Amino acid sequence: MAKDTRDRILMAALEMFSQNGYAGTNIRELTASLGLVKSSMYKHFKSKEDIWNSLLDEMIKYYSERFGSPEKMPPVPDSLDGLVELTMRMVDFTVHDERVVMTRKLLSIEQYRDDRARELATKHFLTGTEEIFTYIFEGMMNKGLLKKDDPEMLAFAYTTPISALIHLCSREPEKTDVAIAKIEAFSRHFIKTYGRDKT
Repeated sequence: MAKDTRDRILMAALEMFSQNGYAGTNIRELTASLGLVKSSMYKHFKSKEDIWNSLLDEMIKYYSERFGSPEKMPPVPDSLDGLVELTMRMVDFTVHDERVVMTRKLLSIEQYRDDRARELATKHFLTGTEEIFTYIFEGMMNKGLLKKDDPEMLAFAYTTPISALIHLCSREPEKTDVAIAKIEAFSRHFIKTYGRDKT
């Protein structure tokens, strides 16, 4: 039961932080929204800062388990179509998972205030995804699926426009279907350009 209450506090905090930012989130309002008194929160967290850091810890774990991370790499695809399928699964998760969407908004807001948020924003919006696809592309080159090239540069070229379109989905949700279709078209263009000619 204590874990359920703790998890409820973190989910409510994620929602409020992503809407109002850290400074705009009031602990009294947070606990009241859950039908709790402020003193109940202190059974689980020492302070608002403790909620913030616990929330970031939970989201790092959640994202890594479901998306992948440089510490937990996804499997290297066995085909060019497999790269498109893997990419679209990752995009679908990133764009549609409610927790991930709120976390992306939270990091976008707080990256200018909080050092840890800034580091996580850089990792999740740029370097972490690059590392994952550097690993994937190197593995696909070794399997003879992609032309030999610099896997790190290819990963940068591949992930940057996809990341930009994912951010577009957050800013303008009505453009999500168009953005996802463009990502798939881009992924298919990539494998036509860099896929190894089997003839």
